[in-house]
Amino acid sequence: EVGDAAFRAHIARNDIPVLVDFWAPWCGPCRMMAPAFAEAARQLEPNVRLLKVNTEEQQAIAAQFGIRSIPTMALFARGGEVQRVSGAMDARSIVAWVRQHLG
Repeated sequence: EVGDAAFRAHIARNDIPVLVDFWAPWCGPCRMMAPAFAEAARQLEPNVRLLKVNTEEQQAIAAQFGIRSIPTMALFARGGEVQRVSGAMDARSIVAWVRQHLG
Protein backbone atom coordinates (compact mmCIF):
# COMPACT_ATOMS: atom_id res chain seq x y z
CA GLU A 1 0.00 0.00 0.00
CA VAL A 2 1.42 3.38 -0.99
CA GLY A 3 0.84 7.04 -0.26
CA ASP A 4 0.83 9.98 -2.63
CA ALA A 5 4.59 10.51 -3.05
CA ALA A 6 5.42 6.82 -3.52
CA PHE A 7 2.51 6.39 -5.94
CA ARG A 8 3.68 9.27 -8.14
CA ALA A 9 7.29 8.05 -8.04
CA HIS A 10 6.31 4.55 -9.21
CA ILE A 11 4.03 5.84 -11.98
CA ALA A 12 6.67 8.28 -13.24
CA ARG A 13 9.25 5.52 -13.68
CA ASN A 14 9.29 4.40 -17.29
CA ASP A 15 11.14 1.11 -16.93
CA ILE A 16 8.60 -1.07 -15.07
CA PRO A 17 4.83 -1.24 -15.73
CA VAL A 18 2.68 -0.67 -12.63
CA LEU A 19 -0.68 -2.25 -11.77
CA VAL A 20 -2.61 -0.26 -9.17
CA ASP A 21 -5.48 -1.66 -7.13
CA PHE A 22 -7.74 1.18 -5.95
CA TRP A 23 -9.62 -0.14 -2.92
CA ALA A 24 -11.15 0.80 0.46
CA PRO A 25 -11.34 -1.10 3.76
CA TRP A 26 -15.17 -0.97 3.85
CA CYS A 27 -15.47 -2.54 0.38
CA GLY A 28 -16.36 -6.25 0.62
CA PRO A 29 -15.33 -7.15 -2.95
CA CYS A 30 -12.03 -5.30 -2.39
CA ARG A 31 -11.27 -7.38 0.69
CA MET A 32 -12.26 -10.56 -1.15
CA MET A 33 -9.91 -9.69 -4.03
CA ALA A 34 -6.90 -8.93 -1.78
CA PRO A 35 -5.51 -12.51 -1.75
CA ALA A 36 -5.91 -12.75 -5.55
CA PHE A 37 -4.05 -9.45 -6.00
CA ALA A 38 -1.26 -10.74 -3.73
CA GLU A 39 -1.04 -13.97 -5.75
CA ALA A 40 -0.96 -11.99 -9.02
CA ALA A 41 1.91 -9.94 -7.56
CA ARG A 42 3.87 -13.14 -6.90
CA GLN A 43 3.36 -14.19 -10.52
CA LEU A 44 4.01 -10.83 -12.20
CA GLU A 45 6.83 -9.30 -10.15
CA PRO A 46 9.56 -8.23 -10.88
CA ASN A 47 8.41 -7.50 -14.45
CA VAL A 48 5.33 -5.59 -13.26
CA ARG A 49 5.11 -3.67 -9.99
CA LEU A 50 1.80 -4.05 -8.11
CA LEU A 51 0.59 -1.31 -5.76
CA LYS A 52 -2.50 -0.79 -3.62
CA VAL A 53 -4.03 2.65 -3.08
CA ASN A 54 -6.56 3.06 -0.26
CA THR A 55 -9.06 5.52 -1.75
CA GLU A 56 -10.21 6.60 1.73
CA GLU A 57 -6.70 7.65 2.75
CA GLN A 58 -5.60 8.89 -0.69
CA GLN A 59 -8.67 10.77 -1.89
CA ALA A 60 -6.62 13.17 -4.03
CA ILE A 61 -5.18 10.29 -6.06
CA ALA A 62 -8.62 8.70 -6.45
CA ALA A 63 -10.06 12.03 -7.61
CA GLN A 64 -7.18 12.70 -10.01
CA PHE A 65 -7.74 9.36 -11.74
CA GLY A 66 -11.53 9.56 -11.65
CA ILE A 67 -12.04 6.43 -9.56
CA ARG A 68 -15.83 6.10 -9.31
CA SER A 69 -16.20 2.48 -8.20
CA ILE A 70 -13.99 0.06 -6.37
CA PRO A 71 -12.23 -2.19 -6.74
CA THR A 72 -10.70 -0.63 -9.83
CA MET A 73 -7.36 -1.69 -11.25
CA ALA A 74 -5.39 0.63 -13.50
CA LEU A 75 -2.36 -0.42 -15.52
CA PHE A 76 0.36 2.16 -16.12
CA ALA A 77 3.33 1.92 -18.48
CA ARG A 78 5.79 4.46 -19.83
CA GLY A 79 4.42 7.05 -17.40
CA GLY A 80 0.79 6.90 -18.55
CA GLU A 81 -2.34 4.86 -18.02
CA VAL A 82 -2.71 1.95 -20.45
CA GLN A 83 -6.03 0.44 -19.36
CA ARG A 84 -8.36 0.05 -16.37
CA VAL A 85 -10.98 -2.41 -15.21
CA SER A 86 -13.53 -2.28 -12.39
CA GLY A 87 -14.76 -5.20 -10.33
CA ALA A 88 -13.17 -8.06 -8.41
CA MET A 89 -11.10 -10.60 -10.34
CA ASP A 90 -9.31 -13.81 -9.42
CA ALA A 91 -5.52 -14.07 -9.66
CA ARG A 92 -5.52 -15.89 -13.00
CA SER A 93 -7.78 -13.25 -14.54
CA ILE A 94 -5.65 -10.40 -13.19
CA VAL A 95 -2.46 -11.92 -14.62
CA ALA A 96 -4.11 -12.61 -18.00
CA TRP A 97 -5.57 -9.08 -18.15
CA VAL A 98 -2.17 -7.48 -17.43
CA ARG A 99 -0.36 -9.64 -19.99
CA GLN A 100 -3.04 -8.93 -22.61
CA HIS A 101 -2.58 -5.17 -22.27
CA LEU A 102 1.21 -5.22 -22.07
CA GLY A 103 1.61 -7.79 -24.86
